[in-house]
Amino acid sequence: MVELVANSVSDQVSGRHLEGVDLRIIDLQCVTSIMPYKGQDEVVSNLLLKAHGVKFPEPNRVIMSGLVRALWFSRRQVFLIGVTPDPGLTKHAALVDQSDAWVVIELEGPRVLEVLCRLVPIDLRTSQFRQNHTARTQLIHMMVSITRVEKNCFHIMGFRSTAMSLVQHVSRAMSAIVT
Repeated sequence: MVELVANSVSDQVSGRHLEGVDLRIIDLQCVTSIMPYKGQDEVVSNLLLKAHGVKFPEPNRVIMSGLVRALWFSRRQVFLIGVTPDPGLTKHAALVDQSDAWVVIELEGPRVLEVLCRLVPIDLRTSQFRQNHTARTQLIHMMVSITRVEKNCFHIMGFRSTAMSLVQHVSRAMSAIVT
């Protein structure tokens, strides 16, 4: 029988720096999808706030408290990142551990928008996409979630199975801005 061994993407990809943009793989530790049962949205939001210091975010937003994040992911679905969810949430919502399904690339630097405008079809300028804004979108041919965590810092969350393609596309776009 073949024994499968999980490989960390960060073991395969070291950080990259090209003229004004740094690329790093971020280890999220724990990622849990939370989907409130019918009529339980407010209860779930209150439990998240009490247990983890974050509430259920508005669409296309992320709420951060220290290393804990509540990331809007789709209609009535949030990703709780950085902490194991309080067990009391299971009475009011479906919880699914997503920790091994996702990879996050952090892109940071003064030229980050020059890289991202080559990759995603949404307007990421500060006037349209502010800090703590998030969106589900396409990066080349892959579906991703992109979040602005600081003025010149974005997190791109993609399926772990496409991590190497994601890194290659971002690296090529980084190379394209070098003049």
